[in-house]
Amino acid sequence: MKREETEVLIVGLGPVGAALGVYLGRMGVSAIAIERDKDVYPLPRAAHLDHETMRLLHLAGGAEAVARASQPLSSYEFRNAAGELLMGFKPTGDLAPTGWPWSSMFHQPTLEHALRARLAEMPTVSTRLCHALKTYETAGEGILAEIEGPEGAYEVAARFIVGCDGGNSTVRRKAGIEFDDMGFDEPWLVIDTVLKNGVTRLSTVGLQHCDPARPVTSMPMAPGRHRFEIMLLPGEKPEDVVSDEAIAAMIAPYADASALEVERRAVYRFHALIAKTWRMGPVILAGDAAHQMPPFLGQGLCSGTRDAANLAFKIEAVLRGRAGEALLDSYQVEREPHVRMITEMAVSMGRVVCTQDAEAARQRDAQMLAAPEDKRISPLLSVDGIKSGILESGGAIAPDPGFGTAHEKSRLDDAAGYAALLIVREESEASRAFAGSGGFVARLGALPDASGRLAALIGDRQAVLVRPDRYVFGTGEASTLVAAWNAYLASGVARAETIAAA
Repeated sequence: MKREETEVLIVGLGPVGAALGVYLGRMGVSAIAIERDKDVYPLPRAAHLDHETMRLLHLAGGAEAVARASQPLSSYEFRNAAGELLMGFKPTGDLAPTGWPWSSMFHQPTLEHALRARLAEMPTVSTRLCHALKTYETAGEGILAEIEGPEGAYEVAARFIVGCDGGNSTVRRKAGIEFDDMGFDEPWLVIDTVLKNGVTRLSTVGLQHCDPARPVTSMPMAPGRHRFEIMLLPGEKPEDVVSDEAIAAMIAPYADASALEVERRAVYRFHALIAKTWRMGPVILAGDAAHQMPPFLGQGLCSGTRDAANLAFKIEAVLRGRAGEALLDSYQVEREPHVRMITEMAVSMGRVVCTQDAEAARQRDAQMLAAPEDKRISPLLSVDGIKSGILESGGAIAPDPGFGTAHEKSRLDDAAGYAALLIVREESEASRAFAGSGGFVARLGALPDASGRLAALIGDRQAVLVRPDRYVFGTGEASTLVAAWNAYLASGVARAETIAAA
């Protein structure tokens, strides 16, 4: 059987696998990315991207196409059967400090086409459609996989295999990795519609109708599209709810079915599952292969994209000998608590929505309506960042202040790319060494920073170091930060005590 060699085998070319491939390709890592299907799935699945994820997807070449085919939410509201506001979230402005909208409702096929086009430009990455993973086994420090392609089976020897192959991941099942079930399992009918007569939107508001008689989600998506999610009642079967007549009756309180064309109808079980192990030697999981969450927070694809951004620079550092295996152990240590926190929030929101007991709903309403209405609206939900892998608490996302002069401003991310970033008041031996090792250095005075966010972040210190996934690693003296960063790469642990050992 024919055998090929590569550094990374990526299984699955959804948005997470494609973004991971681009990140690795930008760093010169050799990879083979396989996908069992020929074409991008033509119908929307994920619907929401937050500002942080748009920024990460920009680094992978997918955000501009998405931005042209997306629309922001004006608010996200939970209302009871009487239409009263239980709670809601509203953005504080058009753009977040990252330079992207706080919340974008988008068209997933548009994103996938853009990411695959960017991936095709990566000379070190081979993209193979209609190729499926049959099996794999560990071999030395890496793996040996058997793949079935249109011209028959062949083997791939790789240092790492990354399963980005969804909830039914072959990579995960072959590794024998089990899920931690967080106790949420509810059946919902998902209906994607195209608006007729040139209508671009039914609403700019995302609504959760918390009606115990029939919980319903009504969500604007990309322009010209709208999604309804309808909870199945006890005893209902999928065949009871998927007909045109049943759908028209269920969405009648919220929209005129005759003004909509149903693009997709499917019953899903909304799960809350987290893999117990995300890395087993050379076997790594990302995206839905590693975790699944109910959609009530719109963070499923966002979380998978963060996985790819967290993982790629670590794989490259290990492959190039700048880091030890401990750095890859930090992947789950950093990402799982973040995912678990988001999943718990999504489950909590889901329990508000999914209440089908009338008395329990009455008590829920009374408790939530006791607060004044203006206290029930908060800024658009922004999830906290990672708690480890950084020197300073809080897991802040670095702002993008732009680059160049005030008259020729572009994104700092465009200049830096997917790389660690050091912003300094003055260049030094440490900053030059950092640039020489593949990092990007910018001088504070060359950045427009019209909002003053970067200046506020640095304060009276000399520098700020930002990770490739755009979390703030730390602020302080450039030499101290660079030493701490190198120690983190070596040990997978970021703390002030490691600086002395660097």
